[in-house]
Amino acid sequence: MAESDRKRRSTRNSKMVSSPVVTKMQAIMQKEMVREFLAEFMSTYVMMVFGLGSVAHMVLGEKFGSYLSVNLGFGFGVTMGVHMAGNISGAHMNAALTFTNCALGRMSWKKFPVYILGQFLGSFLASATIYCLFYSAIIQFSGGHLTVTGPTATAGIFATYLPEHMTLWRGFLDEVIVTGILQLCLFAIMDKENNPALQGTQALVIGILIVVIGLSLGMNTGYAMNPSRDLPPRFFTFIAGWGIQVFRARDWWWVPVVAPLLGAYLGAIVYLVFIGSSIPRRPQILENSMKYEDRRIPVLPKTMSNPPTTLTPVSVSPANRPSVRTVPPLSDSIHLEHF
Repeated sequence: MAESDRKRRSTRNSKMVSSPVVTKMQAIMQKEMVREFLAEFMSTYVMMVFGLGSVAHMVLGEKFGSYLSVNLGFGFGVTMGVHMAGNISGAHMNAALTFTNCALGRMSWKKFPVYILGQFLGSFLASATIYCLFYSAIIQFSGGHLTVTGPTATAGIFATYLPEHMTLWRGFLDEVIVTGILQLCLFAIMDKENNPALQGTQALVIGILIVVIGLSLGMNTGYAMNPSRDLPPRFFTFIAGWGIQVFRARDWWWVPVVAPLLGAYLGAIVYLVFIGSSIPRRPQILENSMKYEDRRIPVLPKTMSNPPTTLTPVSVSPANRPSVRTVPPLSDSIHLEHF
């Protein structure tokens, strides 16, 4: 009996101790900033695990991956990320998109560091996950030497590097244009006043957009388009054994950070100026319209405080009758455009 009483007391004490902690944790988790941080963290993690994993298959296993599989991995990784966080944070998963939304006033700058931190941590953890999963294959492929360039280079699994046929500033321009096209198309997909994707299909359409960009424009620079996709994995490779060369190789490391910011902002401006401002507003239809005949029809208010005054008809001789131009009847509905 004594032992059972002690167990009951210890259980009650643990409940009394844990209950305030759980309540406090639940209160913290319900805060908007925390939920958005976790949404960006998890969605970016999922996107990067699928994307980097597909690159690892292409680099390490010739039979198991291809350039098409890389595009499919990143594309449907983005789709899953949008499903995961779309209604919580908007599922940016991209520092360039977050920057553009803040710069255009669509999101508070206070949320900018929260989103960036979530994206960077998710991307960094995804890199660590892929490194652990493919560690044996990486060591076998590279012969134990983790290099950035050369036939057995493996740093490209995690971050983008400039190929030999590209110069630094051509690569910068390439990233600006590709990211601008990404932002331009994202606005078109989500613009409810234009011709948006059907409700519930936005995630799939965005994923297909990533695949198409990769297949058509990805050869030159690896279409980073995203500081959150490139910088955290690069930093991970720096501390995981690839060394400082990941930042020194052709001085490329800063381009996937700066160029997407500029490209996304320019793409948004182009859409808003050339497409968003030219979308006509919906016309207002007057259902109770009237047909014009060979007489004038006075428009009276629907309700009047005083009854209408009886008018005495005045006869007008045909000679003194004013000439009235015949107006053809209009349609039963009058469309008015609001400018």
